[in-house]
Amino acid sequence: GTRGIMETSEVEKDTQEQNKEEEEFKHFIDLHGPALKSSRIPPIYWKSLHYKLANEIFDAGHVFGIMQVEQVEDEQEAEDGESDEEAQEEERKKPNPGVELVSKVLVTSENGLQATDPTSVFLIDHAWTYRVESARQQLEQVPGLLQRMASLMHFDFHGEYPDEDVVEQVLEEMWKYNQTYQLSQGTAEEKVPVWYIMDEFGSQVQHSDEPTCSMAPFFYMPEQIAYTILWPLQDLANGDEVTRDYAYGESNPLIRKCRLLPWELADMRAISPFTPEPSDLYYQSIFQENKETLPRPTEAQVYPKDKIFKVYTEMRQVLANLKHPQFVFTDKEEEADILMLYSHIKDYRKLSEERPHVLLNQFPCETMVTVKDCLASVARRVGGTEGAKWLPRTFNLKTELPQFISHYQQNQERGQDNHWICKPWNLARGLDTHITNNLNYVIRQRESTPKVVCKYLEKPVLFERQEVGPVKFDIRYIVLLRSVQPLQLYAYNVFWLRFSNRPFSLDHFDDYQKHFTVMNYTEGAQLKQVHYDDFIPQFEKQYPEYPWKDVQVVSISQHYHSEPKGNCIG
Repeated sequence: GTRGIMETSEVEKDTQEQNKEEEEFKHFIDLHGPALKSSRIPPIYWKSLHYKLANEIFDAGHVFGIMQVEQVEDEQEAEDGESDEEAQEEERKKPNPGVELVSKVLVTSENGLQATDPTSVFLIDHAWTYRVESARQQLEQVPGLLQRMASLMHFDFHGEYPDEDVVEQVLEEMWKYNQTYQLSQGTAEEKVPVWYIMDEFGSQVQHSDEPTCSMAPFFYMPEQIAYTILWPLQDLANGDEVTRDYAYGESNPLIRKCRLLPWELADMRAISPFTPEPSDLYYQSIFQENKETLPRPTEAQVYPKDKIFKVYTEMRQVLANLKHPQFVFTDKEEEADILMLYSHIKDYRKLSEERPHVLLNQFPCETMVTVKDCLASVARRVGGTEGAKWLPRTFNLKTELPQFISHYQQNQERGQDNHWICKPWNLARGLDTHITNNLNYVIRQRESTPKVVCKYLEKPVLFERQEVGPVKFDIRYIVLLRSVQPLQLYAYNVFWLRFSNRPFSLDHFDDYQKHFTVMNYTEGAQLKQVHYDDFIPQFEKQYPEYPWKDVQVVSISQHYHSEPKGNCIG
């Protein structure tokens, strides 16, 4: 009897443990289901993955090993457009011509690895997680980080103190090792892509067009920590190599070649670098994505001179500053004559049909000029395939990557400046914006948020700041677009100025206060303010050959093809 009771108690205990595990696994799936599916981690591994995450089990070392080999490169024919002499010269420049140190990850388990085994899923830790703007500071200040990165990237560095040359070398080479993910929630700053380098094991998994394994980043929410998950795509025997596809998911052969260029050099100069304006289909897809409806044609409204306009607005600045007696505020949107909204208007057709007299602070399809990729495209109507003269040469990294690489390599061949600035399509304030002359850096940006890449102005007009020196600056005009057809445009001749805080030079592109001018969102940065009336005589003193009135007219007319008129430039 006693034995039977004890056995029953053990069974109940096991059942409770099992129920608890099932409940915890269900919670894990509820929390991470979308991420598991988007990462394409097969469901057969989910339960084991949960167990290893919850218990921090890193057992890849029981199954895999790293082997370093000196790989003698085969003699290859010169790339298209490259002479035998040029190829030989490039070979001589290498530290150890003909020999390359390569690490490979091999299966070392005697029993191999079976893809059908539910436990064949492994956690890979991240050696370094950072955002680009803080990379240099971390390499210089975090104990042991520079040494670890140099070792992981096969650099000779054994010093205890940060070496500026080694820091630069890591910052240059890390784009062959970087991976990225982005948080889907949080502030704009928190959504800026995170870059990471996997540990010594994960970073040595080599590329193959026919990979044996797959790897994906995974954010484990209970611990708020990211790992990389590895699982096999096929059965692997002892001694088989673990490989992954560095351009996973890309089926277009040309784009694959472009994306793999950081690891597999290719000459792309034969591709035309010219970028004509996209077809109407491109704009149509953006229009459909924005879910806007177009307004019906309406007659131009004529208002009595003494009409009192009712204004509905979501903007504090309008509420605080609109004092003219012809305008009164209303909190009822449906009775307003003027709508000034932050939120995007979508149903222009309904407004045009039901309230054709209403004035709006938005235009249908205005993303064509307010979003960077569209602006670059429509600007080609003015300047052809190279774009308008007032816009530096710009490429869309999503749709024009081959053309950009060709242009970059042609610039390199001609010895022309090759500094570029990568900007997200739809962010502002300098967020997730990168300046570099490193082609690999630019190519890898395509894997994060959608971006354009623009030629960086290597010789900008500078303003001499007392006690600082020559700095970059920008000028912000307030522009009122009253009508598109016919064009009615006004620019307020009172302008606002923004300044960098450090002297300009063509280096240290991660130094925000040297290369950017938006300081009002940067913690601890000085916000330099100069009134436009004070700026003009200072500018003319520094550049006496350029009277400000001529500079202003040229600047505005280049953008809007119009002439000065009264107190407004319109």
